[in-house]
Amino acid sequence: MPLKFLKRSFLSPLLEFIHDSRAVGIMLIICTAVSLLISNTGWGNSYAAFWNSETHLSHYLPHTIIHWINDGLMAIFFFQVGMEIKRELLCGELASFKKSILPVAGAIGGMLVPALIFFAFNKGTEFQNGWGIPMATDIAFSLGVASLLGKRVPLSLKIFLTALAIIDDLGAIVAIAVFYTETIHFGYLFGGLGVIAFLAIWNYFKLPFGFWNFLLGLLTWFCFFNSGVHATIAGVLFAFTIPIKKLDHIEHSLHNYVNFLIIPVFALANTAIIVPDGFVQNLGNNLSIGIMAGLLIGKPLGIAGLTFLLVKLKAGSLAKDIQWKHMIGLGLLAAIGFTMSIFISMLAFKSSFTQDESKMAVMVASFIAMLLAYAWFKIFTKEKTGKAVA
Repeated sequence: MPLKFLKRSFLSPLLEFIHDSRAVGIMLIICTAVSLLISNTGWGNSYAAFWNSETHLSHYLPHTIIHWINDGLMAIFFFQVGMEIKRELLCGELASFKKSILPVAGAIGGMLVPALIFFAFNKGTEFQNGWGIPMATDIAFSLGVASLLGKRVPLSLKIFLTALAIIDDLGAIVAIAVFYTETIHFGYLFGGLGVIAFLAIWNYFKLPFGFWNFLLGLLTWFCFFNSGVHATIAGVLFAFTIPIKKLDHIEHSLHNYVNFLIIPVFALANTAIIVPDGFVQNLGNNLSIGIMAGLLIGKPLGIAGLTFLLVKLKAGSLAKDIQWKHMIGLGLLAAIGFTMSIFISMLAFKSSFTQDESKMAVMVASFIAMLLAYAWFKIFTKEKTGKAVA
């Protein structure tokens, strides 16, 4: 009887929540709110100190809890992103030129225009290195908000958004590897690339895939961590060496751990921000305006604008159930930067104060983007008849 009661009262609702497509976005909102709340109480200093506690394991490994999260756990997040990119490139929405041209164009516009807007506000200032912050789209949040809108967001638009966000992630990964890497230790870098090359050849010849592949993946991460190139890049490269027939199984195995452990912990650790007294005034400085304008104006303008241009040039065409009002709404959904934008904020600036300013601007812009996207679809689109697809 107690087991049946526990299952009915706790386990069943929990499992139902986990399998809801809105769950990740809801979890991120809760974790961010909790972290900000704790940070701005009497426990704030102790809370921040916890995440910055020294681990003292090795000079060759991350030395604080937050570094373990950002360099270690997030490598697993990027590993999952890499598998999604590989699957889409081989057999998904990016598998052919005809299928991929519009999502690719939308993603490029949605990265370039926000970066240019940010740079226009911050050129020649100490903040100009943050141009990569408004380039990002948080796929979990954006799809979570889209699912809240049910049948007002056509399935084909959700597929378009997913493909666009995956390309966006790839762009962010390239930016991190090329522009947000300072000192490179080539011995470690070539060692890591050598392991990846070995794994790629192993996969090419369809040799048995096993536990030892993951051990070599860990070795790759160790080499990249010590090379100066951000360790999360190892997760993406390792993902590309996974056999296609193993992708679904591994992704399914990691899904709940990434979405309900790694991303929430990342949010808790990286939003441990003490909101300064001049917070509202700080939103008026060039850094914050550049981030918010980049996301809220640059994303819709870049995505809808470049897509519109290609359609007019007859280089591609939208699905029959997608109209231009849907594309503007998609641009607003893509303006939800959050996870990746906060991650790039940590790499772009050394000053913790500037990092916190950037994070607050990202959170405010992402929250506004959620509200605008939700309102846009509610006002300008109608619910389609038939079963909604989350």
